Amino acid sequence: MLIVMNHNATQADVDAISRIVAEMGFRAEPIPGSERTAIGVLGNHGYVDDTKILELPGVQRVLHVSKPYKLVSRDFHPEDTIVDVAGVKVGRGCRPVVVAGPCAVESEDQIITTALFVKSCGAVMLRGGAFKPRTGPHTFQGLREEGLKLLSKAGKESGLPIVTEVMSPDHVALLAEYADLLQIGARNMQNFDLLREVGRVRKPVLLKRGMSATVEEFLAAAEYILAEGNDQVILCERGIRTFETATRNTLDLSIVPLSKELSHLPIMVDPSHATGKRSLVAPMAKAALVSGADGVLIEVHPNPEKALSDGPQSLTFPGFKQLMSEIDSLTHFLGE
Repeated sequence: MLIVMNHNATQADVDAISRIVAEMGFRAEPIPGSERTAIGVLGNHGYVDDTKILELPGVQRVLHVSKPYKLVSRDFHPEDTIVDVAGVKVGRGCRPVVVAGPCAVESEDQIITTALFVKSCGAVMLRGGAFKPRTGPHTFQGLREEGLKLLSKAGKESGLPIVTEVMSPDHVALLAEYADLLQIGARNMQNFDLLREVGRVRKPVLLKRGMSATVEEFLAAAEYILAEGNDQVILCERGIRTFETATRNTLDLSIVPLSKELSHLPIMVDPSHATGKRSLVAPMAKAALVSGADGVLIEVHPNPEKALSDGPQSLTFPGFKQLMSEIDSLTHFLGE
């Protein structure tokens, strides 16, 4: 349920309603807006009798919201959220961001060389995996904490904020010491203990859509993070599993404008994991930006043929430089 206040409602009116909502056994979440304040009512599992609330001073109307994601919904928060990642702004009205780097941190030379190169081309964040969730247990699993140290060093030398994946609630505190943006991978989209934990650390979070998740399930997963008090969440489409086998996944670009209709959170697209094919990454990255994505994640490697993880979908240095030139022309055309 959402309680919409009048323009002239006072803070005392808001506080009084919050107390009454608490007495009813629910949680009140005031949502200040540029024109008026709204109060979200959380914790109800069915219809709430609004008769008493409608009669209170300052109340304009009450909306009954049936979505499983309320804090994420535009019904509760009509204004767009801008996520700040160490000074890099992500969201509507901001210039689309490019996050680039290797799938996995392999060595000091590899990650620093890549960081300096992608920065020179215009990337604004550095990605790199230290803890790698791989399909097979005998493949490269990442350098773990040593990888975090190398990633941090590369970030400092290049001046780029770093993005890396957290796989376990037990790792959140450690990764929060190094990372500027904590990534929740597709396999962990519904790891609810992990979602709650990243919601408590007050670090920006990049939440990837699960490979078989519906839009409702995706937004409900984001709700777990916001429910812990962290509204600095970026959604990320990385392809879903369908009957198609020509690509690694099927990139669902319709979720970009759809999520903007349903939610106030920004959304990015990962065409590298979505397609799994180097030749398709650049076209789908540009398509994502045309569809309204707030940014893209691109895998880049100095020598993809020797990459320990996801080489076939990683761009070469010349390929990334060309893509960045095309993105620059595209964003100018789009008026970004």
